[in-house]
Amino acid sequence: MSPLRRVVVGITGASGSVFGTRLLEILQGVADVETHAIVSKGSARTLELELGITIDEAVAKADVVHDDEDLAASVASGSFRVHGMVVAPCSIKALSGIANSYDDTLIIRAADVRLKERQPLVLVLRETPLHRGHLRLASMAADAGAVIFPPVPSLYVKPRSIGDLIDHSVMRICDQLGIETEFSPRWPEERA
Repeated sequence: MSPLRRVVVGITGASGSVFGTRLLEILQGVADVETHAIVSKGSARTLELELGITIDEAVAKADVVHDDEDLAASVASGSFRVHGMVVAPCSIKALSGIANSYDDTLIIRAADVRLKERQPLVLVLRETPLHRGHLRLASMAADAGAVIFPPVPSLYVKPRSIGDLIDHSVMRICDQLGIETEFSPRWPEERA
């Protein structure tokens, strides 16, 4: 039996909360993955406006749920074994905290720990357009080891719905964690 892979999913108040909730849903179906969800207080309104759900409903598919104010949670420690972390969506505020190691919330602390432990950290940055300050923060986070992953639509999959676009981005996020999933088309192989 292969070891359990723990994946931390942080959901901040930026637009695009569907990326975090869909990721939790997809990872629920992966046998050797245990998900740990952290949802910021600021996300409550966004979840309500975008998806019509509460924070409790957003994390219903997670195996473990942590309070964003609990800096003593297991995922805040480097000795707690974690496969990787995704912040989806990642607000500019969270990006700033991560880039500057300003660990005032569990989402930011857990992300900082992933960086110091050299574990995958994927930041699904949801802001556009970006000014120089945003770009500087993204560059700082990337220099520390984070993957900056704006959920840019892949139109070659010939999406028929917004859900198709979301699924393709979530599949590619899973790729960044080394978790095999096949629920969206990929670029077709070359034919002889």
